[in-house]
Amino acid sequence: MNLRRILAFAPLLALLAAPLCAHAAGSGFDAEQATRAWLDTIPPEARARSNAYYEGGYWLQLADLIYGLVLAWLFLRGGLSARLRNYAERLTRRVPLQHMAYAAQYLVLATLLTLPLTWYEGYWREHAYGMSNQGALDWAFDQLKGLLVSILFLAPAVAAIWAAIRRAPKTWWLWGSGIATVFLMIGIVIGPVFIAPLFNDYKPLAAGPIRDDILSLARANQVPATEVYEFDASRQTKRISANVSGFLGTERISLNDNLLKRTSPAEIRAVMGHEIGHYALNHIYKHLLAFTVLTVIGFALARWMMDRLIARFGAAWGLRGIGDVAALPLLFAVFSVLGFVGTPINNTIIRTAEFEADLYGLNAAREPDGFAQVAVQLAEYRKMEPAAWEEFIFYDHPSGRTRIRTAMQWKAEHLNDTQRTQ
Repeated sequence: MNLRRILAFAPLLALLAAPLCAHAAGSGFDAEQATRAWLDTIPPEARARSNAYYEGGYWLQLADLIYGLVLAWLFLRGGLSARLRNYAERLTRRVPLQHMAYAAQYLVLATLLTLPLTWYEGYWREHAYGMSNQGALDWAFDQLKGLLVSILFLAPAVAAIWAAIRRAPKTWWLWGSGIATVFLMIGIVIGPVFIAPLFNDYKPLAAGPIRDDILSLARANQVPATEVYEFDASRQTKRISANVSGFLGTERISLNDNLLKRTSPAEIRAVMGHEIGHYALNHIYKHLLAFTVLTVIGFALARWMMDRLIARFGAAWGLRGIGDVAALPLLFAVFSVLGFVGTPINNTIIRTAEFEADLYGLNAAREPDGFAQVAVQLAEYRKMEPAAWEEFIFYDHPSGRTRIRTAMQWKAEHLNDTQRTQ
């Protein structure tokens, strides 16, 4: 179509566009200005504090990687891993039990050796930024419980993976991927019922408007839950959170007491709409599929890297080959590197699902201002306006600015609704 024909259609196009322009101008609501107004409610000193906290986490990811690689080198180069294997072999003649005994020893020693970094990240730094309510003894007890849970899951998983390595040395990476996925699924199924209560007290939420609103949202969105649970996260942290966890019959709606104490009913409805969105959009199953694909790729690369490293350094490390469970620190080191390099991929998968849940929650709860207020609350420990490259690499949730802008755009398009948009 040439320019003359385009100009001929101009009056018609203008006529068609007029109602849209009139709506945008007549509404008197500018989503971008509203977003800016919400962001400006955060005091400069609070913004600087949260920026420093969040940006410090970038460097901690690198520190965790380096610390983990040094730890693996100490286990392997110093012969400690081989000695742990030898001790496990003296405990029992059954190979699976040897592997489980080795894994338990390794996890205990690795936990002790990483305790300084864990304490700095999980205790000292959280208190320094005012995010923790937990005392030192209570924190240490939680760490102990976490270690026991890790042994309970990882020891059998290690035994299963090394059984696959010994029986299928060329295709063990495929079997290992399947084993890892199975153990993840087991954790998701039993986590809400058996693991989460080890760290917090769960009780049914008291009857009232909040409970009624949440269950109404659940019924409207086909969540098979007839109860809402409250848990005492304030024992540990000041953060607000909620979730719809579990699957295959263990689905549970939970929200922490911080959310109940620190937010309004509109904010609670906004958060629960988001969490219910995860369930309604089948994010558990989609994440399992994505995890399985990434795990297969990870195990394939791990096999390639481990074959070469063991061929070159295995004798010096006291390893008898890839079927030797004493190579476990090497497997963990390889996955640490792959996980660090793949951070943008992993974060993008999760961030995309979170954005989808944001949109679902806005449509389900119809609380754009409540959603924006919650995003402002999260500014206590999240940088609200990162650069585009920061959000792509480091964010596993949309940034605060993105979330508020999404809510305000939703509000702009629903100003004439008779339901909650104020």
